Amino acid sequence: MAIEALREKSLTCDVAVIGGGLAGMIAAISAARHGAKVALVQDRPVLGGNASSEIRMWVGGCRGKNNRETGILEEIMLENMYRNEYKNFHIWDSVLYEKVRYEENIDLYLNCTCCGATMDGSKVKSIRAWQLTTYTWFNIEAKVFIDCSGDSILAPITGAEYRCGREAESEFGESIGHEFADRKTMGLSCMIQARDTGRPVKFTPPDWAHKYPDESAFVNRDHDLSEVLSNNWWMEIGGDHEDSLYDTEELRDELLRIAIGLWDHIKNYGDHHAENWELDWIGFLPGKRESRRYVGDHIMTQNDVLAEGRFDDLVAYGGWPMDDHDPRGFYNNDHPNVNHPCPYPYGIPFRSLYSKNIDNLMFAGRNISVTHAALSSTRVMATCSVIGQAAGTGASLAVKYGISPRGVYRDHIRELQATLMNDDCWLPWHERETSELTKSAHLTAECADPSILYSGIERPIGKDYNGVSVPLNSAVTYTFDSVKHVESARVVFDSDLNRETVKSDSLIREFNMPCNRTFEFGPFNFPTTVVRSFKVEILTSDNEWKTVFETANNRRRLVLMPINADAKAVRLIPLATWGDDEAKIFSFDIQ
Repeated sequence: MAIEALREKSLTCDVAVIGGGLAGMIAAISAARHGAKVALVQDRPVLGGNASSEIRMWVGGCRGKNNRETGILEEIMLENMYRNEYKNFHIWDSVLYEKVRYEENIDLYLNCTCCGATMDGSKVKSIRAWQLTTYTWFNIEAKVFIDCSGDSILAPITGAEYRCGREAESEFGESIGHEFADRKTMGLSCMIQARDTGRPVKFTPPDWAHKYPDESAFVNRDHDLSEVLSNNWWMEIGGDHEDSLYDTEELRDELLRIAIGLWDHIKNYGDHHAENWELDWIGFLPGKRESRRYVGDHIMTQNDVLAEGRFDDLVAYGGWPMDDHDPRGFYNNDHPNVNHPCPYPYGIPFRSLYSKNIDNLMFAGRNISVTHAALSSTRVMATCSVIGQAAGTGASLAVKYGISPRGVYRDHIRELQATLMNDDCWLPWHERETSELTKSAHLTAECADPSILYSGIERPIGKDYNGVSVPLNSAVTYTFDSVKHVESARVVFDSDLNRETVKSDSLIREFNMPCNRTFEFGPFNFPTTVVRSFKVEILTSDNEWKTVFETANNRRRLVLMPINADAKAVRLIPLATWGDDEAKIFSFDIQ
């Protein structure tokens, strides 16, 4: 009897991304949109990593007014707000899936685990991955590899330099460092979610759950259902293990005993305002905060963060506090974490996104080249997302020019920064360069100072709004001295970065998805500032206005429109918003 061999498939691409959390997704999308052929390998059935329905951590990022991350992340967030007004996690999964699966130039491999790699000197030649659902081995060759796995799976199998644990204070002069270096990390969490049913609900725990008959296990740990926005993130263990990565299954078992024991305590011991609440969901996949961190050409430190990260090669930014969790987690009876203040925003350099010793290896997410102290801020998902867009865009330039990521830093960093800003990624202390065609035209609009539309600043900063409000059905017009060829138009609308026009609790406005659901939960409205319908027209050589682009259901902040026509003038006419009386616009230019 013949034994059937497992299938083997070989493929080649320009960029291989390992890991489909938000950083990996956005790295893949950005590389693909800039012409690279991309393979995205994700070991789970859904995308989003810690933000997905499997773990359900909300997406945090830079603190401060008008500091919300834009680019591809804001595109995804706005689509979710449009499609998912009740904030259902499974619809959120579908939004993330759609953004990757139907992006041209991306081949998506779900349920596919990277298990090995082959090397060609100091370069990664290929990776080997196992797809559980099809019982197939994939051998994937690429020019550039981006490890967004969080756990840095390519580090031990390629020989890439990496770190794990906490640095001694003396190594980098970090004031929040530790006296001696160790391998301790921040721990893992399994989340739970509850729902108010509007009627009394009982709970019977399993025998294997922990018992917590009093409050002694929950000192400094909020767990009352009157605080419905608490997600019990402090159910965290494993950071004090020698290597929590290899102990994940054991730690998951203990986290489930803690989580169900907590719910038993909330329901059956004392008054936690939980009579009508039921346990709606339990996470069986632990969310991780820290494991291996790659070593790049620059290791970003606490001191870099405190100095605002004003790097010459700044390509992303952060602004979450240096939120350092005690490695003992739940078993530490003191406060579970310490928030060390940091400036917001601060910059993150491109040199922290590629390997020091593997020529074609990049990384994005919580595994970038940072110390433990800096990681305590850079690890949050919105920050990881803009890092992912920088890495993916950088990888596309490496492919375009046939160079290494280090070569992009040395020879094309200004192009990378300009490309990111064109793609609506804010780079603090930088201004986007407006096209020569825009600057040569005469601009008219029914507003106080229309020249703000090509200032290169596309969000409010401090007291300056940096945008205009124009009446609906009025035109923002560029007129040329002679007929010009216009390739495209670009517009950036106000997407309400502070979510002040979204009618919901302030914390739900700040983050993307909820942790618990009250009986009166939702729906939530779309930001009213976004322009919903508009058209772009050109004035032909025959002096006739011709519509070259029109939409009645826009939900994007950044809109790019091909025109490819000769024109004497170009005008943008906003027709309706999602609620506001006027159109709020940060940028409109042409090339």
